[in-house]
Amino acid sequence: MERTYAEYAARQAMELLAIDSPTGFTARAADWVQRAFEELGYTARRTAKGGVLVDLGGWGEGLLLEAHADTLGGMVAEVKNSGRLRLTPLGGMRAENGEAENVRVYTRGGRVLEGTFQLCNASVHVNGQYGDTKRTFDSCEVVLDEDVKSAEETRTLGVEVGDVVCFEPRTRLTASGYIKSRFLDDKLSVGILLGLAKYLKDTGTVPQRHVYLHVTVYEEVGHGGAANVPQGVTEAISVDMGCVGEGLQCTERQVSICAKDSGGPYSYEVVGKLIDAARRTGADYAVDVYPHYGSDVEATLSAGHDLRHGLIGAGVYASHGYERSHVDGVWNTLKVLAGYLEADGVR
Repeated sequence: MERTYAEYAARQAMELLAIDSPTGFTARAADWVQRAFEELGYTARRTAKGGVLVDLGGWGEGLLLEAHADTLGGMVAEVKNSGRLRLTPLGGMRAENGEAENVRVYTRGGRVLEGTFQLCNASVHVNGQYGDTKRTFDSCEVVLDEDVKSAEETRTLGVEVGDVVCFEPRTRLTASGYIKSRFLDDKLSVGILLGLAKYLKDTGTVPQRHVYLHVTVYEEVGHGGAANVPQGVTEAISVDMGCVGEGLQCTERQVSICAKDSGGPYSYEVVGKLIDAARRTGADYAVDVYPHYGSDVEATLSAGHDLRHGLIGAGVYASHGYERSHVDGVWNTLKVLAGYLEADGVR
């Protein structure tokens, strides 16, 4: 597989990253995903839950590849007397990682208001406890970029409890190939699945098994992959971020194959076949155990589906913060997926 497909995947991911889509607020992102696969010539449909199910074709035993388009974010929990906003997190958003970030508040009435997520009393020259204060969603707040000084004034703008708050992703692709952004988990993998689909279409390759893709929209709260498994599927693989950090082998330039995470071990057979595919295609890979992680495919199994399961992804550093990966990691992930499908065979 040529590196151009990895570059294409990265560009697609960057387009998707520009669309705000915290978990529970994903309709625009799902529209984009559905259209992107349809433009490649595939049949894609929306699920009742809001995800996108794509049929890549093929023959025989079914394989489901899962990635997710929902991200971390926030929701207005209180309009404070000061006119500022207390948030509750959507997914695993951390207050420490969101401090001083620009945000967008989406009101039910259709307005989009800008602001900043700040520590309460954020001026160092005023707050003597600035460095000692633990950052939480109670000690931080959204300061709207509007002239408001009371809850009544803020509500006049249309802001109310339950409105969704989206953090600026700050997406960058460097000249050296590094991809930096919030929410690479897991929009980078959606780009990877688009790269795989484009590769199959461009080369006229028909996979040696029937392949489906499910881009889910509730992974960050644990039930994204719990439904919509097509008939005949016997294996499911989450294509999600690969962990990078102390005690692990993977780097941002590799594909990570997960042997076990906090939900338990992945299928020994599937992990072995993923390793074989990496070796056969010359992919630079690492096998790791993730200490604090769960995936869509575990939700699929927990929902009662009788499947063998696996998990791979491009290495991503600083997960759930300002994340970083590399085009090489994307390329190596694509190699493993193509090798796993035995995509060099044509029918």
